Amino acid sequence: MISEEVQRFLKALASEKRQEIVFLFMERKEVKVNQVSELVGISQSTASEQLAILKSGGLLSSRREGKEVFYFPNRNNVQSLLQALNDLLNHCCK
Repeated sequence: MISEEVQRFLKALASEKRQEIVFLFMERKEVKVNQVSELVGISQSTASEQLAILKSGGLLSSRREGKEVFYFPNRNNVQSLLQALNDLLNHCCK
């Protein structure tokens, strides 16, 4: 059976905009909401929502500095979730 964690991970990656946000981290260690808004071409409120979904899905973590929130990849968790997904697919698709 698929875990809730893996389901949230897959849901977080189901949107093309969220995928685009994830790919921002290939060139950056961390980003702020306004940076995501500008780089992806969405409003700040939409960027906040999308980042929250990615964080809930285990792909991102965040830290606060004053009023600003910085998001960065949760690499260890992503690797763990990918391994869980791989194990599930190997088990069900033999």
